[in-house]
Amino acid sequence: MSGAQRHILVVAHAWREDTVEAAQRVISALQAAGAVPVLPPEDRDALAESLPESAELPALGSDVDLADIELAIVLGGDGTILRAAELVRDGTAPVLGINMGHVGFLAESERDDMDEAVARVIARDYRVEERLALAVRVKDAAGCVIYETWALNEATVEKASRERMLEVVIEIDGRPLSSFGCDGVVVSTPTGSTAYNFSAGGPVIWPTVEAIAVVPLSAHALFAKPLVVGPEAAVAIEVLARTAGTGILWCDGRRSHDLPPGARVVVGRSTTPVRLARLHPPAFTERLVQKFHLPVAGWRGPDTPRPVVP
Repeated sequence: MSGAQRHILVVAHAWREDTVEAAQRVISALQAAGAVPVLPPEDRDALAESLPESAELPALGSDVDLADIELAIVLGGDGTILRAAELVRDGTAPVLGINMGHVGFLAESERDDMDEAVARVIARDYRVEERLALAVRVKDAAGCVIYETWALNEATVEKASRERMLEVVIEIDGRPLSSFGCDGVVVSTPTGSTAYNFSAGGPVIWPTVEAIAVVPLSAHALFAKPLVVGPEAAVAIEVLARTAGTGILWCDGRRSHDLPPGARVVVGRSTTPVRLARLHPPAFTERLVQKFHLPVAGWRGPDTPRPVVP
């Protein structure tokens, strides 16, 4: 409805001075346009001292329902964007990241373009891109589901004790592939391929490719190479009962669950993708070059298309 009040969630890294100043600018711009800035309760409390006017803003959940949020503007790095994706997970609001950190792979804009980004949000001048997310289940040795969650970047099974190796068996689509001792296994989405997956030696996957990467961590095995499987594949990692140590599941570095011997982690495509607001045409190659400062000196430009001869 054109006359309906617009609620925009503002998620900020509240402990950094530059982010607090950015939050103030975003809140003022939204209010000037007649929109209602909404804050997560923890952000409102954290901002209250340095930004007293934030205490008067409505809080997500207690004052404004998630279903009424149109979009989330995120001020911070990838960690803050992941937190925002978690906050809006059960709604339909897309997430627009404005990078205030270092790498900011998930962000759509840099801090210098913040005012333009907010103006385009107000004008509804953006498109929504859906990213593959993971559904994650943990089963005990009896096969009962004891924990369920999701991940945008990755689900990682890791050893819980530094001095103990984790013994696992990898299963793809109900068939065992290999077992080995290791520090852990990363199961990554294309979005997360430039995060933990990348650091672990996994492949960079373009966001337009729907796939799941499986990357062992420091495996003591002759065959424990990174794998890329289809988006509908079911990946299972079982912590073998004979293992000397225990494991822990981490999803996006934010949600965790202990894994005793015999536990089984099943990872597959979630039926609910993550929605990202985009302001610019997709140019993942440029993003890789900019974020990783890749050397491209000497490039002569793209080939000129040759005329078609009839």
